Amino acid sequence: MFNFDILLIIHVLCGGISLLLGLTVLTQRKGGRLHKLVGSIYFYTMLISSFTAMPMSWIHRNYFLLIVAIVTAYMLLSGRRYIKRKKVPAVFFDWVLSAVMAVAAIIFIVLGIISIVNGNTFGIVYMVFGLGGLFFVYQDYRNFTRRTLNSNFWLTTHLQRMIGSYIAALTAFLVVNNTMIPGAIAWLIPTIFLLPLILVWSGKYKAIKDVKTGKLPDRMMADKMLNSTQAELNDL
Repeated sequence: MFNFDILLIIHVLCGGISLLLGLTVLTQRKGGRLHKLVGSIYFYTMLISSFTAMPMSWIHRNYFLLIVAIVTAYMLLSGRRYIKRKKVPAVFFDWVLSAVMAVAAIIFIVLGIISIVNGNTFGIVYMVFGLGGLFFVYQDYRNFTRRTLNSNFWLTTHLQRMIGSYIAALTAFLVVNNTMIPGAIAWLIPTIFLLPLILVWSGKYKAIKDVKTGKLPDRMMADKMLNSTQAELNDL
């Protein structure tokens, strides 16, 4: 129990800090010094919160929190790997990270099917997280093998994963601590407000390659490289 209490304190402290910093990161100029600093603190505090949530949720058999913790940790780690390595080919660690997510996603889907068959509608939650996880793994595969048409995949995927980690963590926080609003609304609020940011920023920084040549059209290349990527986001 003493060990659990220590984990709980660390989890709450780091989780609270990361949730507050997440809002700050979202409103800052991307690529600036403050964005890098606050983003790094967000990454480590949210990662610690996710790792401490895993044994805690296992002890209390709270599989929902376990799933959220696994998905959040994966999105944090993969999102940071994309922005740090940019267009450098994926290494063994990247493939292992994606493979772990694939295995976890399949387990989520199996648990979801079993739950639904047994009349537990919460199995839908397992299915959603499982299918979402497989989508991320498929995205990794296309990015790692350069089959993606988006030449700025490292940047858009970073944005998607980091905002996605915040959505997952904020959803878990609201679902667990909510006592005022209907449960379904608590589930949807983070996604409703933050998903548009993912779509807008992904579209802004996306640069589509020509299917035949594998290169950007001249006009699009100039526009994207000069304006959208902001000089590789100041070598972030």
